[in-house]
Amino acid sequence: MSTTSVIVIIVVVAVIVVLVGAWLLMRKQREHQRAEAEGIRDRAAEQEFEVGQRQARAEEVAAKSRAAKAEAEAKAARADQLAQQANVHRNDAAESRADLDKEWERADQVDPDTKTGRPPDST
Repeated sequence: MSTTSVIVIIVVVAVIVVLVGAWLLMRKQREHQRAEAEGIRDRAAEQEFEVGQRQARAEEVAAKSRAAKAEAEAKAARADQLAQQANVHRNDAAESRADLDKEWERADQVDPDTKTGRPPDST
């Protein structure tokens, strides 16, 4: 065998060894990545229940918030309604007071014994 043939064989064998080594290294790296991904998935699965509980709690609090807001709006509407009723009653009372004052004045005008600043009739 010539030297050139031996060198070619050595180079080919070296290239094959390097390729096989690279292939084995990539395979080992992929196995490591798969194991790491599995660990990440396991931790995520452990956290899934806790996250679900947090979401449920958030929805519960949001529902309570909506209920409280609706209740507050209903109470505000009731307060507005009562305020309007109070205004109507105040107006009625003011009118009644004015009518009553007129009746008192009329009674004073009719009563001869009431002092209204004019002299009583001497007849």
